[in-house]
Formats: sequence, C-alpha cells, structure tokens
Amino acid sequence: MNKKDRSLGIYVHIPFCVKKCDYCDFLSMPAGESEKTDYVRALIKEIEECWEKYGCTGTEFKVETVYIGGGTPSCINPAHIERILGCIDKEFEHADREKTEITIEVNPGTVTDGMLKTYRELGINRLSTGLQSANENELKALGRIHSLDDFLRTYYAAREAGFSNINVDLMTAIPGQTEKSLAHTIGLVTDLLPEHVSAYSLIIEEGTPFYERYGTEEKRPFDGDEERDLYHMTVRLLEESGYERYEISNFARDGFWSRHNTAYWTRRDYFGFGLGASSLIGNVRYRNTRDFESYVNRPASPDIFDENIILSRDDCMDEFMFLGLRMSRGVSKAGFESEFGIKPEAVYGREIDKFKNEGLLREEGGYLSPTDRGTDYGNYVFAGFLR
Repeated sequence: MNKKDRSLGIYVHIPFCVKKCDYCDFLSMPAGESEKTDYVRALIKEIEECWEKYGCTGTEFKVETVYIGGGTPSCINPAHIERILGCIDKEFEHADREKTEITIEVNPGTVTDGMLKTYRELGINRLSTGLQSANENELKALGRIHSLDDFLRTYYAAREAGFSNINVDLMTAIPGQTEKSLAHTIGLVTDLLPEHVSAYSLIIEEGTPFYERYGTEEKRPFDGDEERDLYHMTVRLLEESGYERYEISNFARDGFWSRHNTAYWTRRDYFGFGLGASSLIGNVRYRNTRDFESYVNRPASPDIFDENIILSRDDCMDEFMFLGLRMSRGVSKAGFESEFGIKPEAVYGREIDKFKNEGLLREEGGYLSPTDRGTDYGNYVFAGFLR
C-alpha cells in the first residue's frame, strides 16, 4: 500500500446502453430491467466485500473522486444510482464528502430533467455528456441514438438542475467529417461554455461494425496526416476559446481539470467496481471478469473473479513516466524522486537525452514534458519508457 498518499478514486462501471454505437468496443450491452437490477445487486455486493477482496482496511484511504461510467449510466433507474452511492458512503470515508468530485456519464436521449435534478440531490456535481458531433449526418454515421436538439435539451436541463461542472465529449476523424463541419461542432460547443471538453480521434476497433466497413487501409476515412491535421485544428480552436489542453485529449477552463482522470495519469490508488473494471492499489493492478453471468452469479469468495498483476518497481517507474507524459505539464522530477528514491535521469537518462535531441521532450520548471511534436508522436515516446 502507498502509505504516503491515502487519497482514493472510485470507478463504477454501468455496462448498459440503449444501443451500442457502431464504433464502440467498450464493455457495454442492451439489457432489460431484471438484468439491470441483478447487476446492481452484484455491484453493491462487490463494494461491500472490497476490503476482504483487496486485503486492506478502509482506514487507509480517503475518497476524493467517484466516477460512474459505462456504457450509459443514465439508462438505469436513478434509484439504482442512489443505492450505489449510498453503499459507497457506508463503506468508505471521504476526505470531504461535499468536495468529493462525483461524475456521472449521460447520453442525450436517455436522461430527463427529473433525473438530472435527482443526480444533483444525490451529491453528483460533475456531468459528462456525449455529443461527438453537432452535425446530424455525422451522428448518423456513428450510429448515435440522439440528435443535436437532444444534446442541447440535455445540456440546458443540466444547467437548470444546478450542474456547474459539465464535460462534453467530441470526436474527430468521423466518416464524412470536414474541417468546416468540425469547426461548426467546436464553435457550437465553446459558445455553450462547458467547463471541460474531451476530444478523441475515432479509433476503428476490431469486432465493431466500423471495422467491417473501414477496417482495411484503403477504406479508412482518413490517413494519419489528415487525422493529425484535424487534431491540431481542434487544439487550436479550443485553446483560442480559453480551454487549456492539459492532457492529450482533454481540455479545461481554469480550475476544471478532471480530478478523477488526473489520478489515473499520476498513478494514484483507485478501486474499480463492476463488470470488467480495473483497480490499482499500491503495486497491484486488478481486473474484474468481463463475463456478465459470472459477475452477477459469482460466489462470495473475494478473489475468484479477478485477475491481478503484481508490478515490479521497474514497472511502476515505467508507468509513472509514460502515463505522466500524457499530460501537458509532463512528469514531475521531484515527484519521481519522492516516489522511488532516485532521479529519473539515473534510470532513463539515455531515453530523456534522445527525445530531447529529437525535439520531442523538454525540461522546464522541474518537469519533463512533451513538446507539441512529442504529443503528435506520443506512442513513440511512451514506448521509449517501457523496459
């Protein structure tokens, strides 16, 4: 266990969707009410058994963030969300419950004004909603179930319900997307003034309908250079509108970084509850089963449905570097030395010098951070810190 820093993040996976989008390879599925009820029952059971399961006690941790993701959490009854949060409050101690960042993902078309008000009453203070595109033909191409009007109704209703921290998801490299249509989407979103924007390039994954359509090189809607141009355009337009790119795909107004996701990139402890969820506790990564029936019908044994990977000290140092370099501020040299008792140059001196000479890394203010070019070639840089 990491005794020096007891802050904890909690991720809760809700794997249900009204309809799986054509590009999606996330662990999600449609389901009936009985399946949703059975799942939430199993989820609560997992939370209640977590201390035995992970071999630790609640006094070691203070919850600072909770993230309810999916799937589409807004497609289950808010009473289930209330039960889940109530169980977390019972089993865990918060650093400060009123200041805990509690996020829920919602999709336009699956959430009502009343649900949004209930979420706020439950203490949920951050909303993440998926727009992807403000252009109807692009939404149709993605297989989304909502329209632009659905999104706008959801956004305004969230403001009316009292949400003052909203993230909007956008996507680039959508089939049929142009620079003009992307500029239209970004302009519409920035005019709304959300506190946070996540902008991801479409990845065509095996096993999805998109892979059947665009899986070969000649069928792909954009080549690498075109995708990069759309990304650069996204960064420029968002920064011009007052959003800081603090991570490769994440942008925020001042003071609104996602605290939960930042914990992932800085290797803080977190529990993941639910189907296929992952956890990091100390130097061990855990992952739950991805099989729905096994999860819902599992016996009470604390470890029968998990796999775990014990990370060596070298593994932890590698993760500290390549996860930290996803962030624009980069890796804190003092933080690395505090965590591992050695300077990063003593371990990665050759790699650091190499990437500096190639114009991919820079050193400033005690941080090793990626240059703009280093961000473009992020996978190449990250791989350099894997031993």
